[in-house]
Amino acid sequence: MSLKTVTDATFVEDVLAADGTVLVDFWAEWCPPCRALEPVLEQLAADHPDGLTIVKLNADDNGESAVAYHALSLPTIKVFRGGHVVGTIVGAKPKAALESALAPYLD
Repeated sequence: MSLKTVTDATFVEDVLAADGTVLVDFWAEWCPPCRALEPVLEQLAADHPDGLTIVKLNADDNGESAVAYHALSLPTIKVFRGGHVVGTIVGAKPKAALESALAPYLD
């Protein structure tokens, strides 16, 4: 499974206007912890197909969104509901720790 990629151009439609909970992974190619986090996020997406949408945003290529949402350390995960940030997780975490941190947002 591969996660959907969003850009500055699609951020409003894909994240802010989306129904339900959207997790945005702000990442970069040069970031080893970002690469380590990707399979964990893919597992979470597979485990929660109805309650959570997970997308990726390359912070180097989409600086406008990264700066707007203060994703200055990578990886940064922002959880959106109704167009607003409701949660932030900075750094790569193991699956169990991520699920625990995301529990309030998982339906």
